[in-house]
Order: sequence, then structure tokens, then C-alpha cells
Amino acid sequence: MQQVNITEFRNHLPKYLARTTAGETLEITCNGRIVARLAPPGDSTRAGARHALEELRSKCKIGDVLSPIDEQWDAANDNS
Repeated sequence: MQQVNITEFRNHLPKYLARTTAGETLEITCNGRIVARLAPPGDSTRAGARHALEELRSKCKIGDVLSPIDEQWDAANDNS
């Protein structure tokens, strides 16, 4: 993902819009801080959700999903 200063972005807007349309995502900065992200169009609902789930799949650990939900949980004594 490329970062581009807001002044550069404004001065060359058609070039950056073409790059985004081609599939590139840009981060727009002002004084070194990211103020916006320009992403290509797409089916953001399904594709975005699928992408988020794929990322979570590599980071998440499934814990105890068999305990009854009506039991009290004491975090101070949890040994997992």
C-alpha cells in the first residue's frame, strides 16, 4: 500500500484514481499522518468479510467452547 501526500494526490488526482481503479489501495497523508485510505471498488460486503475471516483464522485460538453458558466465570482463577 503506497502512501501519498494530500498535495501530491490533489495535483495528480486522475493518475491516482486510475491506479486505484486498477486495484491498488492508497493511503493519503497530511503532515505525515494517514488521513484517508482510497481503495478500489468491489463487492466490499462479501469480499471484505471473507478477507477479515481469513486474517482472523491465522490469529485466533479457539478456547473452551464446551462449558455451559449458565456457569459463573471467575477470571481471577481462570488457568487457561
